[in-house]
Amino acid sequence: MTSRIDPLFVSHGAPTLASPRLPGERDAAERLSEIGRTMSRPKAIIVASAHWSTADPRIGGSERPSTVHDYSGFPEDLYKLTYPAPGAPSIARRVTDLISEVGFSVAMVPGQGLDHGMWVPLRHMFPAADIPVVPLSIQAQLDPAHHFVLGRALQPLTEEGMLVLGSGGAVHNLRELAWKGGSATDAWAQGFDDWLAQTLAAGRLEEAVAVSLKAPEYKRAHPTSEHLLPLYVALGAAGAKARGEALHRGFALGNLSLAVYRFSGAGTPASSRSAA
Repeated sequence: MTSRIDPLFVSHGAPTLASPRLPGERDAAERLSEIGRTMSRPKAIIVASAHWSTADPRIGGSERPSTVHDYSGFPEDLYKLTYPAPGAPSIARRVTDLISEVGFSVAMVPGQGLDHGMWVPLRHMFPAADIPVVPLSIQAQLDPAHHFVLGRALQPLTEEGMLVLGSGGAVHNLRELAWKGGSATDAWAQGFDDWLAQTLAAGRLEEAVAVSLKAPEYKRAHPTSEHLLPLYVALGAAGAKARGEALHRGFALGNLSLAVYRFSGAGTPASSRSAA
């Protein structure tokens, strides 16, 4: 019997999380490693990253996706890291079909690689890089409700032993990062992070989707929304009446969240859920 795998949302932080060196990163990397070790092994990983945005949903269909170093100004060793996971064109076609069924215009992109929002967390979770990875784009110009529906289309895959992973940031404001040091977490960032954790734990989905209207300090926590949108893909994939469990919470650089959430839907037997 195939075990359901609960969707996850990971805050992938700065590219330095790939080889931890900033305060808070080592704890986050160790927690991601623990989650990967203790959960059921996925048949494949469908990952929606904040760093791949298209006008309409697009699916990576490469048989061997490249490792994309889509950042600049970081230490040289970060450009030498690779994550040689296989792709899965047949699963990419299934993802395309599921998204098409809910009315979205969708297509496959055969040459799409893995941006750092994809490979950085996976490098810690599944270091052997032997699980097929299928990239999924977000639509940064659209709202959380769109991404929730996009995730709901993928819910059948969770019942087939596949991991739907959203990768972004629970708090993401590059303009206010404390690059020059300081270990204190900014109060506004902690406030939004607390609101998000409490709202997801309580299963208040309408409030979570209406984040711009409900959340304290939303505009400061997310001057642009692309890093929060993958959360709604994972949330939608959990099914009806989903709740979010914080598996890790922490910050780097004063306000860059490193939170990780697991989403479970109502009526899912505990014995069939993945553990972490």
